[in-house]
Amino acid sequence: MKIAFATQDLKRVDAHFGWARNIAIYDVGPEGHRFVEAVEFSGDLQEDGNEDKLAPKIEAIKDCAILYVAAIGGSGAARVVASNIHPMKVNQPEEIADLLAKIEDVLKGTPPPWLRKAMLKGQERTIDFDE
Repeated sequence: MKIAFATQDLKRVDAHFGWARNIAIYDVGPEGHRFVEAVEFSGDLQEDGNEDKLAPKIEAIKDCAILYVAAIGGSGAARVVASNIHPMKVNQPEEIADLLAKIEDVLKGTPPPWLRKAMLKGQERTIDFDE
């Protein structure tokens, strides 16, 4: 499953989604993680009310199941959720490596229902009524 991290320095989740200079994307599973890409954004990212700055960010994370942010505005959160991406807010800057290790540990066990649902992003849902 792909996970996105809003970051200024590519090492920590330390950015507001709309103001983030970078989005780091990783593929994560119970066996480990792999860096996929870092998407860099420029321009006046701190301009409140500028919804145009969100479109390229939403496009960059469209294949992700989870987005980690330091903060996210209401319209940004609504657009992320509408794209079937689960936003996760950190209370203080956290190392991406630490978050990846925590996610891997959770995936090795029994993930909570919201995470199991997020893991299915992009997969066709099948329901077997015989089971």
